[in-house]
Amino acid sequence: MKKLSNNSLGSLSFIFGSLIAVITGLVSPAAASSTLTSLLILLGIIVGFLNITMKETNAFLLATVALVIVSALGGAVLGQVSFIGQYLESVLMSILTFVVPATVIVALKTIYSLAEK
Repeated sequence: MKKLSNNSLGSLSFIFGSLIAVITGLVSPAAASSTLTSLLILLGIIVGFLNITMKETNAFLLATVALVIVSALGGAVLGQVSFIGQYLESVLMSILTFVVPATVIVALKTIYSLAEK
């Protein structure tokens, strides 16, 4: 059996995390189970450590800030839309559950790198 490299593990974590976040949001709009929430957080941490290089840090942090703003403000608005609003809001919250831990890890890695110099 082939050994997974850090790059492969990070890529798989991103793919699975994204899929789980969207599916969780669509299937369980009221609230995700604590197991799925924990899994999304763990996958987000793995992505933060393994997927984002220092070269990609600025673009990643800018994209996640935009995502957080859109999810926080847009989620409340989307929740008001008949029929699909609660699902859209739930998908955004699940994506945030996955992305925020990665953002924290990348931000801490960036701060460490800056402090090191």
